Amino acid sequence: MALEHAILVSLSERAGSGYELTRRFEKSIGLFWSATHQQIYRVLKRMEEAGWVAVDVVAQSGRPDKKVYTVSDSGRAELARWLAEPDPGAGPVELAVKIRGATFGDPGAVAEEIVRHRSAHAGRLDVYRQIEKRDFPAPAALTGRHLHQYLVLRGGIRVEEGQVEWFDEVLAALHHEKDS
Repeated sequence: MALEHAILVSLSERAGSGYELTRRFEKSIGLFWSATHQQIYRVLKRMEEAGWVAVDVVAQSGRPDKKVYTVSDSGRAELARWLAEPDPGAGPVELAVKIRGATFGDPGAVAEEIVRHRSAHAGRLDVYRQIEKRDFPAPAALTGRHLHQYLVLRGGIRVEEGQVEWFDEVLAALHHEKDS
């Protein structure tokens, strides 16, 4: 995922200046993905050149003019395209941005993406559990290298369990929203 898509989601929620976007990232999207003030301004310039955002210049007394960014029609189209696009390599951050932006595209396509990722994580979880059962039948007796291998495997199991549980929660909420 490009920073552009996270910015499109944020600006779709509310127009703002580069400074305001930086503050939003620190308080929300930045909890799982950070972007510096300089990165945001560079990307906003590229997005303006691509026609994805429009800029209104607001004069300020005793300060430089403020640029307020809004999403253009072409930016909305790009966001909708990205939200609907399958991305087998997407990680939790990309998926979180897609979920957050689902309302600005096709929530059904986002749900389909979550179903695909849930399936992949559930498959990986099954493999890890099979390895655990086959290679570590008596974990309480493990020491040294074998204990360390087991602990890493347990970490993988816990990560995959967490992902599958989160995807189930997201899908239940999206299903409930659709039925409301």
